[in-house]
Amino acid sequence: MGPLKGIRIVEIGSIGPGPFCAQMLADMGADVIRVDRKGAAGDQIGGKFNILHRNRRSVTVDLKKPEGVETVLRLVEKADALIEGFRPGVTERLGIGPVVSLKRNPKLVYGRMTGWGQDGPLAEAAGHDINYIALSGALHAIGLNDQAPVPPLNLVGDFGGGGLILAFGIVCAILETRKSGKGQIIDTSMVDGSAALMGMFFGFHAAGVWSEKRGVNLLDGGAHFYGTYETADGKWVSIGSIEPQFYKLLLEHAGIEDPAFDNQMDFQKWPELKEKLAAIFKTKTRDEWCEIMEGTDVCFAPVLSFSEVQQHPHNAARKTFIEVDGVVQPAPVPRFSRTKPEVKMGPPAPGEHNESALSDWGFQEDEIKSLIDAEVI
Repeated sequence: MGPLKGIRIVEIGSIGPGPFCAQMLADMGADVIRVDRKGAAGDQIGGKFNILHRNRRSVTVDLKKPEGVETVLRLVEKADALIEGFRPGVTERLGIGPVVSLKRNPKLVYGRMTGWGQDGPLAEAAGHDINYIALSGALHAIGLNDQAPVPPLNLVGDFGGGGLILAFGIVCAILETRKSGKGQIIDTSMVDGSAALMGMFFGFHAAGVWSEKRGVNLLDGGAHFYGTYETADGKWVSIGSIEPQFYKLLLEHAGIEDPAFDNQMDFQKWPELKEKLAAIFKTKTRDEWCEIMEGTDVCFAPVLSFSEVQQHPHNAARKTFIEVDGVVQPAPVPRFSRTKPEVKMGPPAPGEHNESALSDWGFQEDEIKSLIDAEVI
């Protein structure tokens, strides 16, 4: 019953941001059919653990055969959008590129996901998340003072600057198509997307309030009132007491009367105050600090591990995490008051829905049998 119910998406199987984009759309109720290449190497993990593949069906198609290409193009004819995550030119060589696809379906939204973009000097080069966010300036800004940049997992390039941006673009383009009656191509680059995520910090830097040096700024761990601290039991807590009224509460709840803390925004004292605050947080366990600060306006939260998040009372109350086939995973987001998204199925095995999915998308029984006999699917 999600808000995208009735939308049909063809996902050409890829890794990382492409599947995440498809998952986001499928979680919202879109009918996404994943086309896995017959005989292609599998993912590092499979089955129920491949959370990025949930909520959609899979068919395996041999794209080296003309009948396989035609199978995909027939799906394209009934689709609102297509997602592909190959280097520029690959889908053209496969015979399912945007020109051919839009000829078969002039209203199609053709979503392309790459690291560098469809053009530019690096367009044909291999790369990964760490390289794309390095080029956008994002990686340079993340890390501790006088230490190497720290990769923020692959959240910024693959998922934030890639998959989410493409999902947003697809929904925007589908809305426009319903007015114009014309499809179009979306060029999603993880360099561009991660650059967009950095907009506020470019503004700060231009205004002279953000240093290019890592770990000395307001939001990158430089400030003593915005960061993480180890507790007596070796666990961690986070504080974000930026506003003066919240900072005042931090000092009160931490029992701090040292006048050195009075001038909150004296950045030259931040390193010294961080050391003092670190010593204070080391005097109690994480649970003890939770008793003192959690739920107040200190802007506080314990730093939870994978195995802890589901049990936290706030996450439990909101059902932020769910279990599918015994695998704990994030629930669909965002939340809607009426058209509520849900996880209807776990990740499919490649080709698990060859017959049922093709049938639902308009293939006749004898056509499906012919494709099976010819080893196209």
